[in-house]
Amino acid sequence: MEKTKKDKKGIFSNIGGKLSSAWKFASSGVWSSPKNTFGVRMVKTLNLTVTSFFDRDLQTRAASLTFNTLLALVPALALIFAIGRGFGLQDLLRDQLFTYFPAQKEAIETSVTFVDSYLDQSSQGIFVGVGIVVLLYTLISLLDCIEESFNQIWGIKKDRSIYQKFTDYIAICLLIPILMICSAGVSIFLSTVFQTNVHIPFLTPIINVLLELFPLILVWLAFSLSFLLIPNTKVTFKYAAISGAVSAVAFQILELLFLNGQIYVTKYNAIYGSFAFLPLLLVWLQFSWLILLAGGTLTYSLQNVFAYNYMANPSQVSTQYMRKVSVIVSAIVVGRFVRDEKPLTCNQLARLYNLPMRLVSSIADELHSLGIFNYVKLDDDNEGIAPAYDVSHLSAGTLLKKLDTYGDSGFIPSFVTNYSEISDLIDDWEKSEWTAADAVLLKDLVIPLPAPAEENEKK
Repeated sequence: MEKTKKDKKGIFSNIGGKLSSAWKFASSGVWSSPKNTFGVRMVKTLNLTVTSFFDRDLQTRAASLTFNTLLALVPALALIFAIGRGFGLQDLLRDQLFTYFPAQKEAIETSVTFVDSYLDQSSQGIFVGVGIVVLLYTLISLLDCIEESFNQIWGIKKDRSIYQKFTDYIAICLLIPILMICSAGVSIFLSTVFQTNVHIPFLTPIINVLLELFPLILVWLAFSLSFLLIPNTKVTFKYAAISGAVSAVAFQILELLFLNGQIYVTKYNAIYGSFAFLPLLLVWLQFSWLILLAGGTLTYSLQNVFAYNYMANPSQVSTQYMRKVSVIVSAIVVGRFVRDEKPLTCNQLARLYNLPMRLVSSIADELHSLGIFNYVKLDDDNEGIAPAYDVSHLSAGTLLKKLDTYGDSGFIPSFVTNYSEISDLIDDWEKSEWTAADAVLLKDLVIPLPAPAEENEKK
């Protein structure tokens, strides 16, 4: 009996040890693994996706998008139904919304009531111009928030130009209702044709399955195009399509969970009454945006996982180490320019020279802001890094001095007046490479209490 207990403890201990080892490998050890198998690449991709998702605080982004969606909900539906009325297909659009969002039927019905009132008022007097301005503002604000979220995922600091935003966003606002109308028409057309003209018994179940899968295919295309087109950078379609498929399946599972959980709606009705659909709508929107942002992060990970040999977070790297990597990256970029070699992208530079991808990207953005680097368009529409400074006069000292001055300074009122002595002393220490500061104890530095702001102004 005792032997059996010991054997069970040994088995559980071995399982616990293996699980602990697997977790350590998946969380950190995978980045130092020399293997390049499919399994290792998958673990790296998942590790990078999860780490990037939480590092970029995308849960807060999803909450912000949920709020913006609520503001834009009625104007967006108004635009869709206004275009649908022009084609005489407003009822078809209503049915399509119920098909796409079956778990939010009550919310859609309430929103459609608001939309009818919105459109009736928008066609009267001065409200026409105001209504259009409000409609465009809320939609463009939502789309701008989505683009900022995707650019944050990809680490892109440069936004689209105002002209590009205006034209692209207006095109999206006009295309979405047209695509919904077309998809509804195609679905009805295919269903009618197959049911009336196809009489082959064994094909009927297959056709029915394909028609059932048609909404899933549309959702997959929508996610894939979002991951491909929204970020202000070049995204490989292959990775966008993979992430789109994963996101579409997750979105369909979310819909099923909400549909099967309708039994709890009665409990919400007892608490919230006629507003019961609001908490459900908020939860559904939050999870939907999380799926979209998680899919965007997965796309980023799939495309950049090979450039991540190390999971270095720039905010946690020491200043000294950052300066060393900055000098190395600058020397690589300048050396390739002098040798008349093709500029490298951040991804290529990190992979070829075995440097952390996030550090390279952060350093490139910082040196671009300082006017030392410039981003140039390559033949494949990617952006390479090239010098923007005269390389014949760009010394390592010049680079380090510019790095020291990066960021805002001089923003503290009366700083020079109040702390001139300590400021000059720190400048002297820096000139001596901080050796003179070793002999000075902080307790011996007397910082006088600054004079009130009114007295400084009089002086």
